[in-house]
Amino acid sequence: MSEEEPFPWEIGVYDAHCHPTDTMASVVDIPHMKTTTLTIMATRGEDQDLVQHTAASLVGETSQSQTDRIVPCFGWHPWFSHQITDDSQATPNTRKTEHYAAVLTPSPTDDLTFLDTLPDPKPLSEFISETRARLQQFPNALVGEIGLDKTFRLPGPWTPEDIDSRDDQITPGSREGRRLTHYRVKPEHQRSILKAQLQLAGEMNRAVSLHSVQAHGAVIEVLKEVWAGHERVVLSRRKRDRQRDAEGAVSEDEEDEVPPSRPFPPRICMHSYSGSVDPIRQLIHKSNPSDIYFSFSSLINLNGAPARKVGDVVKALPEDRILIESDLHKAGAQLDELMEDVARQICKLRGWELRHGVQLLADNWRRFVFG
Repeated sequence: MSEEEPFPWEIGVYDAHCHPTDTMASVVDIPHMKTTTLTIMATRGEDQDLVQHTAASLVGETSQSQTDRIVPCFGWHPWFSHQITDDSQATPNTRKTEHYAAVLTPSPTDDLTFLDTLPDPKPLSEFISETRARLQQFPNALVGEIGLDKTFRLPGPWTPEDIDSRDDQITPGSREGRRLTHYRVKPEHQRSILKAQLQLAGEMNRAVSLHSVQAHGAVIEVLKEVWAGHERVVLSRRKRDRQRDAEGAVSEDEEDEVPPSRPFPPRICMHSYSGSVDPIRQLIHKSNPSDIYFSFSSLINLNGAPARKVGDVVKALPEDRILIESDLHKAGAQLDELMEDVARQICKLRGWELRHGVQLLADNWRRFVFG
């Protein structure tokens, strides 16, 4: 495969994870892009409505098809999980100070300047109810971006210099270059928020885009909790053949049945997967009732030091579980360039002929999103 080989955009190129609503001015570029479809994530309070309104403007208020230019995703990222209070507890912390004292480490109760910058926490039940309504509005919508992160630290208050240099085209709520504090969200709180969203995805039969940074073991533990009692039975080939003969053909009525609600999503994408080969064996084990996919981006995975490790991971994965993404904060030409770059790199790592590889990646995305 030559780098000069024309890129086959006409096959269809699908971005499994991106954030163009972080730069709303760029959204108008989406209909003119080479990338076929963008899977657009929500992460926090400021962008849930933006993703919803973008979807409504580009694909209609309710109807969706598999040829839409975007697939909206609604979820609460672990970086902002401290802004949610878990009111499913017997005695939820409804007061702002008590809540942040309970979910942040170290406790910020003596840091009033920092506490004052934090928003009043949103009840988990309210967020889940709102997200359920958004998923009902958009039949193809996913749950994302959700997950766990052991390294993230909260940004500090805005300084006058930060405000003066702020890009007003960027959607509020993210770090935007502010200095980081020593405050972190406690792992157990992140897990509670993640688990509730996984269960909602199961209830709505929607796939999930999952963030995991130095937390792959913890993610697997949470998945095992929601999978418990629903594991697939792994049969030997002989037993599978006997069962198939005994069951016979499935009737048309049975094929048309609505999938039953489960407390876990049917499909999960490990977004910009940064782990080693070892966790993959647990994540794609045949007994797991969720199908796990792995997406890769040039920005996170295939530049600098991580590239060699990711190369080993890409080569170890089943070819039908690989996705590509940009993870970019805006739409437009730069996103197209990143998608072409990551597709070429994945094809080179796997030894795929370019057109064949782009077709495989397109098929994988459709199966991940639509089942």
